[in-house]
Amino acid sequence: MHAPRTAQDWTTTTLPRLGVPVQRLGLAPNYGLVADDMPWAADQGFNYWVWSPLGRFGATTPGLRRVLQKDRERHVVAVLGGGYWPWMVRWSVEKARKELGIDQVDILQLGWLGVTSAFGPAIADTLAELRQSGAIRATGTSIHDRPRAGKLAAEGALDMFMLRYNAAHPGAEREVFPHLAAHDPIVVAYTGTSWRQLLKAPRAPLPPWPGRDVGAAVPPMTAALCYRFQLQSPHVHVALTGPGSRAQLQENLRALRDGPLSPEEESWVRAYGLAVAGKAPIGPS
Repeated sequence: MHAPRTAQDWTTTTLPRLGVPVQRLGLAPNYGLVADDMPWAADQGFNYWVWSPLGRFGATTPGLRRVLQKDRERHVVAVLGGGYWPWMVRWSVEKARKELGIDQVDILQLGWLGVTSAFGPAIADTLAELRQSGAIRATGTSIHDRPRAGKLAAEGALDMFMLRYNAAHPGAEREVFPHLAAHDPIVVAYTGTSWRQLLKAPRAPLPPWPGRDVGAAVPPMTAALCYRFQLQSPHVHVALTGPGSRAQLQENLRALRDGPLSPEEESWVRAYGLAVAGKAPIGPS
């Protein structure tokens, strides 16, 4: 049983399986950031990075390469790659090593397992060979199929899971988190804003923000609140942010500065998320 998060373990954690201390807000730099934003982000404490040889990561690759060359041991690189065949898995690893100028990939993630990648005996054997050779340190996946993720976690099949988890989609609390204890994998939460859906107010009337009177202005849901919800979970090691600009990235760091949600704040955020998902009214009954 994990204890609730406290201010003492809010901003950093040591990743199981790797033993590396990381800031609990990680960065996916493929939504509008540029190369010079990477050293700036590292100066703000970011040291958990998602990178892929596919998609829109090219603009930031030179900057991330500079960060890793300066202080490789402090940083964790999770490569989103893989595919349906062993050669695609190997290609993802070699491409990352070449483009980022690193000898070893910290985590190789099978991207969107069940849709754009597979995990069968041939892939499992390839991952084991890559680990044995020292090309990778740990294996993982991003996955939306929560029942399958729970089964894989219970089996100890992978070292890391990147899961959709936010106030509108809290299902991992029922279908994945209860299966983590036996093997204690790394858990990274993403889609914190539910692809920005949570940043749009639901049509139902809002109750007062905790501590404010009825009728007082209610703060809109912010990205920082969304990340604080993710970080609140004792099962989540890292919440992944994908800002479109340095200004957004700086604003998202409020999630670390503001600390844990109070019970009343967490209840409000959960009700807001359910209303956005269309599962419950948020206003007074």
